[in-house]
Amino acid sequence: MSGRREWQDRNQEAMSAALTRLKALLRGEAPPPLPDMAESALAHLVEAFGLSSFERDILVLCAGMELDGDVPDLCARARGDTAKGGPNFALAFALLPEPHWSALVPEAPLRAWRLVELETGPLLTRARLRIDERVLHFLTGLQQMDDRLAMLLEKLPMPEALPPSLAQLAEQLARGWAAGPRGPETVLAQLCGQAANVRLVAAAAAAQLGLMAASLPVSRLPAGAAELEALLRLWERESVFSGYGVLLVDCEDEAPAGETAQHRDAALARLVERLGGPVILREQAPRRIATRPALVLDVPAPAPGERLALWQEALGAGAPEATELAALAAQFDLSPAAIKATAAEFNASPPPEPGALWRLCRQRLRGALDGLAQRIESRLGWEDLVLPPAQMEVLHSIAAQLRQRARVYEDWGFGAKSRRGLGLSALFHGPSGTGKTMAAEVLANELGLDLYHIDLSSIVSKYIGETEKNLRRVFDAAERNGAILLFDEADSLFGKRSEVKDSHDRYANIEVSYLLQRMEAYRGLAILTTNQRGAIDPAFLRRIRFAIAFPFPDQAQRARIWANIFPTAAPLEGLDWERLAQLRLAGGNIRNIALNAAFIAADRGEPVRMGHVRQAAKAEYEKLERRPAHSEEGTWV
Repeated sequence: MSGRREWQDRNQEAMSAALTRLKALLRGEAPPPLPDMAESALAHLVEAFGLSSFERDILVLCAGMELDGDVPDLCARARGDTAKGGPNFALAFALLPEPHWSALVPEAPLRAWRLVELETGPLLTRARLRIDERVLHFLTGLQQMDDRLAMLLEKLPMPEALPPSLAQLAEQLARGWAAGPRGPETVLAQLCGQAANVRLVAAAAAAQLGLMAASLPVSRLPAGAAELEALLRLWERESVFSGYGVLLVDCEDEAPAGETAQHRDAALARLVERLGGPVILREQAPRRIATRPALVLDVPAPAPGERLALWQEALGAGAPEATELAALAAQFDLSPAAIKATAAEFNASPPPEPGALWRLCRQRLRGALDGLAQRIESRLGWEDLVLPPAQMEVLHSIAAQLRQRARVYEDWGFGAKSRRGLGLSALFHGPSGTGKTMAAEVLANELGLDLYHIDLSSIVSKYIGETEKNLRRVFDAAERNGAILLFDEADSLFGKRSEVKDSHDRYANIEVSYLLQRMEAYRGLAILTTNQRGAIDPAFLRRIRFAIAFPFPDQAQRARIWANIFPTAAPLEGLDWERLAQLRLAGGNIRNIALNAAFIAADRGEPVRMGHVRQAAKAEYEKLERRPAHSEEGTWV
């Protein structure tokens, strides 16, 4: 018989003895003495909450209403009626030993810790008493988190093993708690890093204190003082019942701006001031806390070498070649739990195709960015891009730096001293339709990376400080998979910083400075596109690694674009690329004409001919509010 089962049997015997004594009191008989209950749930509860013998008997009386069928009848007889309405304080004062009025007050343990519930009524002593469901479960030996907490909190399981860097942080956190003036009750921990890694550190540090940890998103924090106090009481009570003692408040949980965010900040401040026991705040930047000493720790992602070791252990004999696995560990910032889950999915799949594990990692990390930006699927290759040789050479250099950044920064030590200035950024500038977005798609497809188009309208906020928060969320999410970020028409956000004339100008400049800082530290590629290079702030240009001009294509380049624009499966007849190249149009316009011509031909059941292209070109010129030049009219002669 297991130790847990033996304890359950002893606890049941102790509770049965307490109920037998209670029923004797209800009958007016001399109660039998209580046996040794030192290890029972009832004894633990009495000691933890400081209950008097009278308060203990009230609790047993309320529990008996649910556990023993004789107790409701005995209560009714003791009250002198036939209704089985349950006990109240008046009955308790009349029948239970050593009664005292202080047991009724809201500050007394029974009501303060919500051990019993008091129905409202005209007289306090006549109000019906009912035991709280979680308390009843605890007395019977059942360990299940209070439903009111379970809806808000997430239990953090103890990790089987931690990478050395995270294990060291967990030990440092546990030591920091122990070094507080009154132990963990006084030291507030602020952990800055990704949620998955912070959770691992929190759970491991809690285990070193003999506790368990749970996470609470700040968005679920009640704004009202009464609701917040009720939540904190339930949490403190739960720590007595089940060992949950470390509360991790995730302050990076998405929250609306403005008044609602202010209410949540106020509620968080009340929680920090009011709650006893170890508290952790997870946020990207620590906040000033005046009411408690703070221990601030940066929780970086496990290093590529640590991730490589995790991959090798999780994949076992099914691991890809060492070079592929090393590139995978360097590229994708997966938590240890995510590595284990991805490896299990990979091992359970049929014989994998080349690059299957890489694709699984991309898919697993997409969720964080998909809600913030538009992902662009790309199947374009270098052959689809028509640019002068100088521009193509720079694009190949960008691809090479993305491929080799782990070797140069990590293995060769260029990133050891400082992470500043290691970000890879590029400015693509030139007229509309000259291939700026296409070049970004080619880079993403070449490197097997996700490309995200950043919607500036969802980034810029009228609320002070919210634009920086939105930018931080984008970059933090993108850091995990090193995605390519495309800020299209970037001059609207990355334009020249204004002269400070009022507070709005000052905060606008702060947003620009913050963006510069994040771009310098971003380990992926951030691409800015603009039609007007002169509108970009010179401070940006100094910090951008590459600036590529996308010129309007000459006639030879336009001929190549026309030749490449139609898929091989498209039926063509009589198309003359040299004649079509006389149309002075950029690649984006050429694509529109080709697509519209294909639809015209398909609707007529014909192959694409020059006449179809002419009709589509006429519509494109009308859209551009242009008339073909005389030389362009010669295309159709």
